[in-house]
Amino acid sequence: MAARRAAAAAMTAARDGIVDDQRETRTLYALIGLCIANHTVLGGSRVVVTLSALAQGAGAGQVGVLLALYALLPMLIAVAAGRWSDRVGVRRPMLVGSVLLACGASLPCTTEGMAPLYLTAASCGVAFSMFQIAAQNATGELAGPMHRSRNFSLLALGQSTSGIIGPLVAGLSIDHLGFAWAFGVLALIPLVPAAILAAGMLAALPGPQPMHRRIDGGALALLADARLRRLLGVNSLFSLGWELQTIFIPIFGRSIGLSASAIGAVIAAFAAATFVVRFLMPLFSRRFSETQVLAGALAIAGVAYLMLPFAGSAETLMVVSFGIGFGLGGGQPMVMSLLHTHAPPGRMGEAAGVRMSLSQSLAVAVPLVFGAFGATFGLAPVLWAVGLCLTSGGLYARYRL
Repeated sequence: MAARRAAAAAMTAARDGIVDDQRETRTLYALIGLCIANHTVLGGSRVVVTLSALAQGAGAGQVGVLLALYALLPMLIAVAAGRWSDRVGVRRPMLVGSVLLACGASLPCTTEGMAPLYLTAASCGVAFSMFQIAAQNATGELAGPMHRSRNFSLLALGQSTSGIIGPLVAGLSIDHLGFAWAFGVLALIPLVPAAILAAGMLAALPGPQPMHRRIDGGALALLADARLRRLLGVNSLFSLGWELQTIFIPIFGRSIGLSASAIGAVIAAFAAATFVVRFLMPLFSRRFSETQVLAGALAIAGVAYLMLPFAGSAETLMVVSFGIGFGLGGGQPMVMSLLHTHAPPGRMGEAAGVRMSLSQSLAVAVPLVFGAFGATFGLAPVLWAVGLCLTSGGLYARYRL
């Protein structure tokens, strides 16, 4: 009789575990859908802000300042936002981020000039970082550590999808509706994630982290692990390459006479490459070590950057952009999975915040420095310098990570 009750209890526990896993898997897919929506707005707004500024006569230096604003405030608040998601759970930061993203994208709809563009860049950067840090925290927690690599690969595929959609929506909206309506279209999209989160429809999202799981120490304490430091350094190289293609591909496209739709298609080719490489990542992971994958990804992106100044048409630029995306897209999911694995218990959101803060510090400095450098010496030396940085980083990752 006792054995029968024990067997029944085991079956009930197993059934409950399966139900919980299925609920968390459904929540993960829904979460990725919300990320696609909000990342579409971020990517699209970068294109609209950049081309709107260029249409108003802004130079490379001013565009660099605009795009640096996407990262300035996120750099300052990322760690605090990560701690917030650990303390209160992920739902509230994601909801606040979605609402703020809609408000930020709507600012230039009725007011012309450069001022609303600066406000849009700053507010959209803060809003998406708040949302994204919480979403990454949830991605690492849902369905347990055994499925962490799969979760981050799916999240990365979702971001690749939105990276294709965002520039295309932005370019087509500009060409057919104008800049004001393009911002209006983008402002409507985050209202869907905001409504879903406000209604509490994703029940399996992680809640607050228990106090006893937290480890004392500030953000610098997370960097005591030498491998974590090196991993964050490699991640910064990926961020460098990612940010600069966002800045210089629209500028370079304009310099060779491409339309807004063509520039959007070139940026979409970059996103398509990140989708392809992330889809193929399980195959690469079986054949190569993590270090080899990261080193190869940086090398491919570096070589593509070295070739970029020689692109003279939309078709050639799309091929080069695809190469950059194939390299940069190959490293990000693996970096995120390793970062979540090495983060102390109860501080997953804070670790993601430290990563984002470091990445965004580059995103602030790089547009300003490379924008001024490009305005003084031209685009080609900038692109070649980036290519050399990434290829050198590949060698570092191969032998030091």
